[in-house]
Amino acid sequence: QVQLVESGGGLVQAGGSLRLSCAASGRTFSSDPMGWFRQAPGKEREFVSAITWSGGHTYYAQSVKGRFTISRDNAKNTVYLQMNSLKPEDTAVYYCAAVRREYSIVAPTTWSGYDYWGQGTQVTVSS
Repeated sequence: QVQLVESGGGLVQAGGSLRLSCAASGRTFSSDPMGWFRQAPGKEREFVSAITWSGGHTYYAQSVKGRFTISRDNAKNTVYLQMNSLKPEDTAVYYCAAVRREYSIVAPTTWSGYDYWGQGTQVTVSS
């Protein structure tokens, strides 16, 4: 059974930092794209960031570009999201996602492009 488990969420003041982790089990995604999405209360799930299997290409939503950094450790089957200069509008449940698309040189930036999802981790940024 494939599982994606996020961790690292929490409560932080505006301007602070958090590092989210997403560990995959049941299947290795070391050759597949992975991504992060978020959903705030009353809003649709939105794309945050994505990364190709090698880490050679990364993608960011305009709202987080320059503040968030996605990375991965294929040996650990884990993807990370370093979030700096957090703002109250970053408050949301953050979801990790993966798709079986071996050695693709691109990563999806829409939720429909992913097949596997984690349960989410809450990030709350206070003003």
